[in-house]
Amino acid sequence: MNAHFFLLSSPVPVERLSWIEECLKFFFVQLYPETLMHRKTAESPLFSFFLTGDALYSLEDPETLQVWNIILSFTSVRIICDRQELDLRGIGIGPLRMKYPDQVIDTNRSGSDGKSSFWKDLAKAARQSKPPLPGTAGWFQTASPYMHRSAWHGISFLSAALEEQLSVELYAYLDGIHIGHSGQRPTDTESISEGLIGLSEQATAAGLDCHTLACGRCATSRGYSTWDDGQGSVISTCTIKPFKIRDLNQMIDRFTHSHTILSSDAGALQLRKQSAAISYDRAENISKKPPVTILITKHPYSTEIVFGAVSLAVACAHAGILTRVIFLENGIYAVTGNHLTLPGSAVYNIQDVINTVAGKENLHFFAFTPSFQVRGITKTKSLNAVLDIGYPGLGKIFFYPPGNVHADQQRVLVF
Repeated sequence: MNAHFFLLSSPVPVERLSWIEECLKFFFVQLYPETLMHRKTAESPLFSFFLTGDALYSLEDPETLQVWNIILSFTSVRIICDRQELDLRGIGIGPLRMKYPDQVIDTNRSGSDGKSSFWKDLAKAARQSKPPLPGTAGWFQTASPYMHRSAWHGISFLSAALEEQLSVELYAYLDGIHIGHSGQRPTDTESISEGLIGLSEQATAAGLDCHTLACGRCATSRGYSTWDDGQGSVISTCTIKPFKIRDLNQMIDRFTHSHTILSSDAGALQLRKQSAAISYDRAENISKKPPVTILITKHPYSTEIVFGAVSLAVACAHAGILTRVIFLENGIYAVTGNHLTLPGSAVYNIQDVINTVAGKENLHFFAFTPSFQVRGITKTKSLNAVLDIGYPGLGKIFFYPPGNVHADQQRVLVF
C-alpha cells in the first residue's frame, strides 16, 4: 500500500487544493523535513493523488494548476491520471508532464483485458498486504447511478481489486442505494446492476468474497419494499440478488476492520507508530479500529448529504471508531447563523442534531477557520462542541496518530 493516497474524481476548487497544499507543507516540514532538500531516503514517504473524472480539469485550469505546481514542488508527491478519462475529455497535460516527468503519470497498468487501467493502479495502492496474502477492498457509494459516474467508478475499482486477488465490499448509502434496483435497462451506457452482478460472478469464479450492503434507513425512505424472512434477514422485492439491505450498524461493522475503503473522493492515510508526544486527540478506549475523518464540504439542507454525513459519523463512533467530523469549504454554513425550523416541522435542524450528538464517545466536531475567513462569516457561538481549527490543526488530524488508537491507517471520506 502507498504510504498515503487520495482519490479525487469530483471538481477540485482552488479552496480545496489550497488546504491540501497547506496540509502537505505541514506534513513534510513537521514529519519529513529531509524531503525538502530533495534527498530521498528509504523512509521517504510517497504521497499519491489519483485523479479521474472532473478532477482532471484541475490540471488544466490556470488557477488550480498554479496550486498543483506548488504541491509538485515536493518531490515525494506524485499524480496518477486516468488516461482514458484524459482522452475522453480532451485534456492535455503535456507541459505539466514535461515539467515533472517523474511525478505526473499519465499511463496506466494493463488490466485483465490488456487495456490500460487506472483502476488497476488504484487497486494496487489500496492493497495492504503483498499477494498472495488475502485482503479486502471496499467502496462507499452515496450518489445515484447514471446521473453520477461514481457508481461505475466503484464497480471498476472493485473489479480491479478482484484481479488483485482481493475480496470486495460495496456499501450503499443515501442515494447510493439506487445502484441495486432491479430492472435497470439503460440504452446509452453500462448497466450498473449488471455490473454488480458481474462483480459477484467474478468473485465466485476467483474464490473470493463479494458483499454489497445497503443502508436500511436510506432504502426505506426511498420506498424500497422489503419484508423480514423471520430469520433476521431483510428481503427486497425490487433489488438484484447480490444486493442486501441491512441495518446501518451492520455496514459500519465492516468499517471496524482494517481494509482500505474508498469513495468518489476519499483518502487512505498511513498512521505513524504511536507516540504520545505528538498525539492530537484520542479515542475513549484502546482500539485497533481505523479512525474515520469525515469532511463535510457541502451546504446543508439542499440535499441530504450533511445530515447523512453526521448520521454516519454517529454510527461509526457508536461502533467504537474514533470519528472526526470537519466542516470546511461550503460545509461551514452548517455551523453559521442561527438555524430555526417551525414547530412540528419535519425538516431537521442540523445545528440541533449536532448539539444532540455532541459529547458522544469517540465523536469529535471541528470547523475550519480559513473557510470562515474566506467567506467573512463566523461560527455560531452556541455550538461549543464544534472546535475551531486552522491549517496546523487539520494537518495534525490527518497525520498525527491519535491517542489510544493502534491502527495502521485512517480513512478520509469527503461529503
